[in-house]
Amino acid sequence: MSLLHRRPSKLLTVWRWKRRVEASLCPATVFHCRAFCSTPSEPDPIDIHKRKLFLWFSHLPQEEKQFGGYFSPETMHVDPLILERNPEERLGLLSPCLQTQNSSFPSVTVEQLFEPTDAWSEDRGINVLLYGAVGTGKSTVIRKLVLDWCTGTTLANFKLLVPFSCEDLNQLSKMASLRDLVSRKYLHLKKHPLLSGEGSQAKDVLFLFNGMEKIQLDFRIGSTELCSDPNEALLPGVVVVNLLRKYLLPEASILVTTRLSALDRIPQKYISRYAQICGFTDPDRQRAYFTSRLLQQSGKTAHNQEAQALIELLYLSLQRESQLAAACFLPSYCWLTCATLHFLHFTSINAPIRTLTGIYTSFLRLNFGGEVLGTGAGTNVPIQGHHSSLMLYVVRTVGKLAFDGVTYKRTSFSERELEQWIGGKTKTDEELRQLAMFRTDVLDFFLAPCVGNDKYLSQDLSENDERRYVFAVPAMQEYLAALYMVLGENKSALEKLTRQVSMAIGQATEDVNALMNILSKFIPLRIFAIFNLLKLFPKLFEKISSRNKGSIARTMAAEMFRTEDSYNEDVLDQVEQSLLGVHGPQPKQYSEGQPFELYPIFMGGLLHYGNRVLLQQLGCSIQSSTVAQITLALRKYLVRELSKPQPPEELMDLLVLLYEFQNPRLTAEVLASIRAIRLTNIRMTPIKCFVLSTVLSCTPPSYHLEELDLSSCLLTHDMLQMLWPAFRHTHNLNLQFNSLGPESCILLRDLLLDSKILIRSLQLCDNPLLDSGAHTLLESLPKNQSLTHLSLMHTGLGDKGALELAERLQQHTGLQELNVAYNNIGDNAALTLVDACREHPSIHTVHLYLNPLSDVGKKSLYVRGVLRGHGGSGRHVKVLASVTEGSDISEDWHPILSVIRENASSWDHKRIKQQLKVFLTDLEWGRQQQQSFWKRLHFRKVEKGVKQTLQMLEKDTPSKRYHK
Repeated sequence: MSLLHRRPSKLLTVWRWKRRVEASLCPATVFHCRAFCSTPSEPDPIDIHKRKLFLWFSHLPQEEKQFGGYFSPETMHVDPLILERNPEERLGLLSPCLQTQNSSFPSVTVEQLFEPTDAWSEDRGINVLLYGAVGTGKSTVIRKLVLDWCTGTTLANFKLLVPFSCEDLNQLSKMASLRDLVSRKYLHLKKHPLLSGEGSQAKDVLFLFNGMEKIQLDFRIGSTELCSDPNEALLPGVVVVNLLRKYLLPEASILVTTRLSALDRIPQKYISRYAQICGFTDPDRQRAYFTSRLLQQSGKTAHNQEAQALIELLYLSLQRESQLAAACFLPSYCWLTCATLHFLHFTSINAPIRTLTGIYTSFLRLNFGGEVLGTGAGTNVPIQGHHSSLMLYVVRTVGKLAFDGVTYKRTSFSERELEQWIGGKTKTDEELRQLAMFRTDVLDFFLAPCVGNDKYLSQDLSENDERRYVFAVPAMQEYLAALYMVLGENKSALEKLTRQVSMAIGQATEDVNALMNILSKFIPLRIFAIFNLLKLFPKLFEKISSRNKGSIARTMAAEMFRTEDSYNEDVLDQVEQSLLGVHGPQPKQYSEGQPFELYPIFMGGLLHYGNRVLLQQLGCSIQSSTVAQITLALRKYLVRELSKPQPPEELMDLLVLLYEFQNPRLTAEVLASIRAIRLTNIRMTPIKCFVLSTVLSCTPPSYHLEELDLSSCLLTHDMLQMLWPAFRHTHNLNLQFNSLGPESCILLRDLLLDSKILIRSLQLCDNPLLDSGAHTLLESLPKNQSLTHLSLMHTGLGDKGALELAERLQQHTGLQELNVAYNNIGDNAALTLVDACREHPSIHTVHLYLNPLSDVGKKSLYVRGVLRGHGGSGRHVKVLASVTEGSDISEDWHPILSVIRENASSWDHKRIKQQLKVFLTDLEWGRQQQQSFWKRLHFRKVEKGVKQTLQMLEKDTPSKRYHK
């Protein structure tokens, strides 16, 4: 385990606080606490050791800080299931779905493993081997164990705990004694008597060796000399072997952690007890983990309520024995689930920018950072002498399988296919040993048996119904396929050979050119012209390589805008549904097979510099030249696709791609070809709002959208605040059919008052602003000079709001069209408003339909719509109050009916029906006044449109659009 440092001052405060808590809560151990908490003239080395261990092991990785607030291991830790195994059955694996009560093995804690047994003797310590697969929580258990020992809550029978990282020990090439190894890491223990080897003092010592698979141990007598002197210098591996043999400090106890493939590296006779970490085998442990992560939301009640709802949905999904439940058997996937949900639901504008690709890359770094693939037991060559990046091996095997699945739209794979893609052809002995280790330790981390309820599985099942495997998390298949593609692992053998030959010739050319430049001083250069031909091959390869990078960009664009996926849910909703399931009606799915819409987005995200740095640590290198070539080609393909109309879901996916890419220049160049962003009916969430704002913030100040349509997006006040940067780049802002209340009008007022924001049209239809919200919004009119169209239809204005609006109109000279329809405005308020509009210098249209206006009131509105001055001149103000104007049909009857049809689903059906019946009455009366047959026929046509709208409301089903 890597021991990282934090700021000492903060953690030292935590340490002192813990000591005070112990002293107050443990009266039975007053003497011990006083001795522990006192400050003698010469500090006790054990106290110093505990304090420093607590500081080191309290540090949490950077990835843990994304959950918000301060987290400690105590609040975040949930104990995984640990089962004691018999030596003969130690290789048996626990099935992910096996419950604790169905197991014949007892569940134990680490402390119980060191309790004396019948076979135990005082002169020999206990050797415990704790093992488990990747991601089951070995390192987390060890961290919590060390911290609990430091605070005195566990392993109190050991006075000294000495943790070692086998990875660190394996890096030491010089010989050192046991005491030197201890003092090298813990200087304060350099001369401690417990490590002297005298008497039986070592019985109070517990050595902890974490990650035993990372060090080469040889227990053969002929290869490893015996040593009982803790002061004798030996190789680190020899020291560890003698400790396990009980030849060196035999009274000391030892805890070793390792992976499944390394179990046989320590002979059975040297192990007292075996224990297996089995992860979270029941939904209750998983729920406890989710609660510890998601409910720590910096004290915000609203966030905690949302987090509690997410936990309930997760628990329902786990209880259904879904694929998620099989994945969350590993605590690592519980972490990934929480990180993803936190990203989707609790993204904050004040938090550091996080991306979905970054979460998956960090997830792999947490589990495979620094990991190499050795050859395992049975070889005498040091591990560092022949190793390769484990993550790169994963990409070339599991990534290849994932890429094949994405290419042919498959999510499940048979055992035969796994053998084909991961086993491959005949290999050398060393490669076969690596493959065996990989299958034992890593393969089950990525692939899990299919639970059988995958809706896309039926098309993949073979005739004999053989067992099939799927990726533990669906998005992991797309991530690994994208990584396989971006790393260029999909090249043919000839392309890879060409690259190697080109590099070799290119290096040789530099040396030959240097020599030729010297010889050319004495011999004519044309004799050596043949050597210039060597330069052609690398240049030719460079052209071929750039063409391959262009194919990657073309693949990204093609996958982004696949026609069959155009009307699926947007990609972020798909990610959420894969974790929480679908509750309620199933979303429409237009593509026949599994959509892989995250695949191109991950490809873009992997090109971001931050992710490339993490991948470099994992042994997967993406060159900057590769990124530049892909980016150049990608811009061209994206601009070409955006010249075609795109559905809102596709536009949202494009914004996510640009956000994941984190390339401001590319983003600005792509958005330069877009003049409208219409996200109608997209379920906006905090992360989607953040994505939209972040992407538009990459554009220059001079860039403006003609329209930003966010109607029917379930926007809230908090989301509106996140969208402020996006509003700065739009002229026409459509916020209809959302949940914006009076408090949102404060932000909208400030938006209109900002001189740098030039919003011309603001549509707020169907938002419960009320008259209080309208009062706040109208405060912006005197200083705003850009607004020309304002829609406040169905916002709850009432007479009070309409009268205030009439007073404010003269303070704004640029307004041209005003919509206050369906606002419960009576005759008097409506007449006052129209009078104000006819005196306004620029207003030409006022919408007042669907208000409770009397026949007399309507006639008065039309009469007052014409302003006549003293000279007889006048300016007409169009008043839309009904489908008729007196005895004639209104020129705008069709727009009125269109508005009603479009919005009827969210309006009060009873009230709309009453208004439509009033329209029919007006039409019938007007038709009777007409003498012309053609005019009566026109009235019949309009009546038909009104009746169709009325029938649509009665059936409560959408009808076909009525064309004029």
